[in-house]
Amino acid sequence: MSRRRVHQLKVDWPNCTGRGVCHGVLPELIDLDPWGYPIITGPVTEELLPLAREAVRMCPQLALRLTSTP
Repeated sequence: MSRRRVHQLKVDWPNCTGRGVCHGVLPELIDLDPWGYPIITGPVTEELLPLAREAVRMCPQLALRLTSTP
């Protein structure tokens, strides 16, 4: 029996400054509110996993992280 992991992006709100870099890397899953803060629109699919990892790496405030659950 094979279980797929569910990946999600999480925002560390106290550290996020709303620069929008994550949206630039991953607009498929990250919208921006009127002030430029990210709105995560769904789970990370296997196809978008590399871009999600890149969005986490590119965050200038280290306010984005990728989590996974079985």
